[in-house]
Amino acid sequence: MASARIKKGDTVVVLSGKDKGVSGTVQKVMPKQGKVLVEGVNVMTRHRKPSQANPQGGIDRIPAPLALAKVAVADPKDGKPTRVRFEEKDGKKVRIAVKSGETIDG
Repeated sequence: MASARIKKGDTVVVLSGKDKGVSGTVQKVMPKQGKVLVEGVNVMTRHRKPSQANPQGGIDRIPAPLALAKVAVADPKDGKPTRVRFEEKDGKKVRIAVKSGETIDG
């Protein structure tokens, strides 16, 4: 797998699908599956029958993973989607937003 362009805690923008244009924070990255879990995006509803653990039952809203190709890192300057490149600064590998040239990691 290539270097991690999207990491946990990044703000990303959804590029396609029903949530196109929505931005959110990455909760979990699953590189082997090529998926990412984004807060408040791709929320699925699950109807639960009453059980011992949940006597009320009801509808649960849970976020489902998205394909990594459907999200892009949000530019720190304007919040629009951008690609990511890597540079070495002070002997440390950092991620740079291609659009604005600003560093993504501190």
